[in-house]
Amino acid sequence: MGKFVINTTANGFSFNLKAGNGEVIATSQVYKTEEGCLKGIESVRKNAVLAKVEDQTVEGFATVTNPKFEVYTDKAGELRFRLTARNGEPIAASEGYKAKAGCLNSIESVRKNAPEAKVEKK
Repeated sequence: MGKFVINTTANGFSFNLKAGNGEVIATSQVYKTEEGCLKGIESVRKNAVLAKVEDQTVEGFATVTNPKFEVYTDKAGELRFRLTARNGEPIAASEGYKAKAGCLNSIESVRKNAPEAKVEKK
């Protein structure tokens, strides 16, 4: 079972969503308050299940409505995803992947783990 781990940063709070094997599968932005961070976690829980995938690596890709997972290529040429909420705000992002299959597998892991993941403070 996955878990959300809340971290205290120099500027506030952030979270990592970890899969059952301990791998980080999504990371948040920095929130000013712990309450804001907890609201971000709830947003990931709700939106991950509903979100469709928008593959921006394909020429002429179809735009889908929010919430969505945006798959894109970063400046280093790696594939990443960004989960956006209904309002279009990014709520979680992935690490870089060499292969699209790894990125898509990570999205499925977020969908599977986020809804029931426990919350822990580091």
